[in-house]
Amino acid sequence: MNAFDLLKKKIKNKKAVIGIIGLGYVGLPLANLFTKKNFKVVGVDIDEKRIASLIGKKSYITDIKNDELKKMSARSKFVPTSDFSILKKSDVIIICVPTPLRKTQEPDISYIVKAAKEIARIRPIGKLIILESTTYPGTTDEVVLPILEKTGLKLDRDFFLVFSPERVDPSNRKYKTENITKLVGGVTKKSAFLAKNIYGKIIGKVIVVSSSRVAETAKLLENTFRTVNIALVNEISMVCKALKIDVWDVIAAAKTKPFGFMPFYPGPGIGGHCLTTDPIYLGWKAILHGFKSEFIELAQKINSSMPHYVYKMIETALNKKIKGAKIFVLGVAYKKDVNDIRESPALDLIKILKKNGAKVYYSDPFVPYVFINGDKIFSCSINDKVLKMSDCVVITTEHSAFDYRKICRIARMIIDTRGITKQINNLSDNKIIRI
Repeated sequence: MNAFDLLKKKIKNKKAVIGIIGLGYVGLPLANLFTKKNFKVVGVDIDEKRIASLIGKKSYITDIKNDELKKMSARSKFVPTSDFSILKKSDVIIICVPTPLRKTQEPDISYIVKAAKEIARIRPIGKLIILESTTYPGTTDEVVLPILEKTGLKLDRDFFLVFSPERVDPSNRKYKTENITKLVGGVTKKSAFLAKNIYGKIIGKVIVVSSSRVAETAKLLENTFRTVNIALVNEISMVCKALKIDVWDVIAAAKTKPFGFMPFYPGPGIGGHCLTTDPIYLGWKAILHGFKSEFIELAQKINSSMPHYVYKMIETALNKKIKGAKIFVLGVAYKKDVNDIRESPALDLIKILKKNGAKVYYSDPFVPYVFINGDKIFSCSINDKVLKMSDCVVITTEHSAFDYRKICRIARMIIDTRGITKQINNLSDNKIIRI
């Protein structure tokens, strides 16, 4: 039996062993889902602390609870390790590694390259390799494929290769991995067929697109769309502020239109891996082909300026008395109800405030401490004393755990960058300033 037919049979009978490289916000929930569907999973991560946590059944991401890790182990279906050689036992290898930006704002796909080289080292005969890490168009067939074929193995004869973009939204209670439509872009039709079949075992709807490049670009478009629209509404919020119009009322009014409008909301900036990096990946690739995307560049500029805009709001509210002012920041995670601080605009705001002499402290139920310019700052509890002593409370992340009614009642002044206070009935707005 040839490699294609053998793997097809293993997938159909749920005998295929799944190998996942990268056990973070994408890889760990994916591993969990595969074990739920009775697949054996081997997970590899170079972070020894993560592996130790998984072995100790202690989760480090909000979407996977400790009890879930215990269930994964009880099923005898999940083996976490830092040893790449375990991938020899797998039939399907899914790459879920980070793709950050270099200091030069150029794509850093070194983790993808390392993963591909580790796969090549084990000679992936009869295996399906799937890249889920967000990257620029062409990475799958221009970077990963040559690394694998350097072993002398041939695509479609010895192994199969696909790009299938991750679509994870941490803390989203409605949309999880299993009910988010999955895109598959094979380097070949056989590769796409196998990938559709394996994902079809765990996900409700799987769509095959025409190529890996289309799948890669679709992922970048999804997040560029969000980035550009957030930039637009951030700029609209500045216009509304100048015109003394409540932008939250404007958005609420506009979204009553049942077609042609999708609501986006202003904030202190954008954070997380996807929104901050994906548009840059697309723009960088375009420049290599002689095209400069000014629209994407402008959106990045507007969004990155928002922490400074919020600082100016604080400065105005305090009559420019920033030096020595006690500023209490609520939330340092980049989004609601997660512990992820990657590219969080709240951290940028804190740096600006501290640089200008403010005494800054923060509270975040998901982030016990952060490092700001080398200094370790611990989260503090929200109590009457802290709220009363603060010259200004800044809501930067709208965590569900915060008692906003109490905060609004006790705090002297509030800068609300998320519009959360707009949702509280019978609230006096005389000390609340919204973005």
